[in-house]
Amino acid sequence: MRTESLSFLRRLLDTPSPSGFEHNGQRIWLEYVKPLATKTWSDPYGNCFAELLPASGNAPNTRTIAVCGHADEIGLMVNHVDAQGFVYCKAIGGIDSGSIVGKRIQFRSTVAGVTEPVIGLVGATAIHLQDKDASAKVRKVHELFIDVGSKDLAATMARLNIGDAGVFLDQSMMLSDELIVARALDNRIGTFVAAETLRLLAEKHALLNVRVVAVSTVQEEVGLNGAAMIAESLRPDIALVTDVGHATDSPGISHAQHGQFKMGEGPKIAVGGALHPAVVARLIEAAAQKSVALQRAATPGRSGTDTDAIFLRAGGIPCGLLSLPIRYMHTTVELGNTRDLRQISEVFAAMILNLKRDESISSGL
Repeated sequence: MRTESLSFLRRLLDTPSPSGFEHNGQRIWLEYVKPLATKTWSDPYGNCFAELLPASGNAPNTRTIAVCGHADEIGLMVNHVDAQGFVYCKAIGGIDSGSIVGKRIQFRSTVAGVTEPVIGLVGATAIHLQDKDASAKVRKVHELFIDVGSKDLAATMARLNIGDAGVFLDQSMMLSDELIVARALDNRIGTFVAAETLRLLAEKHALLNVRVVAVSTVQEEVGLNGAAMIAESLRPDIALVTDVGHATDSPGISHAQHGQFKMGEGPKIAVGGALHPAVVARLIEAAAQKSVALQRAATPGRSGTDTDAIFLRAGGIPCGLLSLPIRYMHTTVELGNTRDLRQISEVFAAMILNLKRDESISSGL
């Protein structure tokens, strides 16, 4: 991956952007795409857009291709503070409560005058003090307490409000030349792909025949909300979506149940009801053109991505989905291969450059 792209990716990964509170990450995304785009804009809930028009202009019959990824990550929200100043939270998105005990978390405070993140520790009672009969029980998120170093309720409430959001304090790092670990590969890599696809298309602008809009959506982890909004407002002719998918090449995973997918062996391409067969075929063709191997993922129903909200809108929006195979999804050590990631943008750009101005996607019936 080129140095500038990796630097951009890591800025995105390390900027806290829990669902509903994506603003800081979205500003970084807009800053990166603005020089590449014909124009950029955002909507009332923070979905961000970067448009690139074909070199010949935007004629009435020009097709619109949306390239989408979501900007938000899982996190915690302050729900209650007890008399001793300990904080109890609700989950933002799907969190494995057993994996976060002993973790550090940073809250973005909305208390007037508090400008720095409030750091807390998810309480981990020493094994010596645990009730042996209860030690094997995995506590639910609302049963976990967070220690922010306060002496009482008033001291905590001077620094945090109910509803303040936080994410885990783990930063990205390169585990090798190609392997990257971060708390938010899901799904800063999707909004990264949207931006990188735009960059590749801008480099070959003279060959572009369609209108392309890169989209960084919000609130995917709590209901695909941003995707539903942008599908209605943008109404693209085709939507290309990127998210993470499970790599199943670590111990203890049933391939018969979850399929066989390996990091470093190419992006996953979803095949199934929400994925338009003609778009899938075009992506496979583009991947062959770029000598990129794809791993087919059986997706008979929901994909668990923004695709599920987009394809249902505007009478049916043809969608394609390429995912980055990662290990340890929804933990603070999500692990993926940057070569697989780079290839997603390359395949999307190649497919888009193959499209003609007035080309439509039919059902084949």
